Amino acid sequence: MNTTTLRCSLDDYLTLAYRFNVIADPDGGYVVEYPDLPGCLTQAETLEEISPMAEEARRLWLRAAYEQGLPIPAPSYPETYSGKFNVRVPRSLHRRLAEQATEDGISLNQLIVALLSESLVERQAAARTDAVIGEIQSLRRVMSQSMTPRRDQPMPVTPGIP
Repeated sequence: MNTTTLRCSLDDYLTLAYRFNVIADPDGGYVVEYPDLPGCLTQAETLEEISPMAEEARRLWLRAAYEQGLPIPAPSYPETYSGKFNVRVPRSLHRRLAEQATEDGISLNQLIVALLSESLVERQAAARTDAVIGEIQSLRRVMSQSMTPRRDQPMPVTPGIP
């Protein structure tokens, strides 16, 4: 999120272009969120509703923040990244990558982009998996504690069962 804040008229804020993310809900519909505007989100049932619902949520959020005197972040623009950067690698790795790219029939650049993308996705998936495993373990501890009778409480007796 962009931490730069602006202070101008409400009309000026309303003319700013903020990016938003659309997330498909597995149960149907879509969630729209503005990363630069904390808590600014809405839901749409169809693709056609996304744009008007997103615009309404943005306008309402900006109006409410302005009227309450809250700081309004400036829009961030992820497209400010050029898509180019230099990386120094050992010659042996450079050679192995170039050989693999030739073997795959693609450019060295295409190979490196694919490898970086795959690695990033794997790392993100591993992090999510670790978080889910942690939650499951926590739930198991809670469940086992609630199912284990405490020593200071007598075991319930069911009539007719010894």
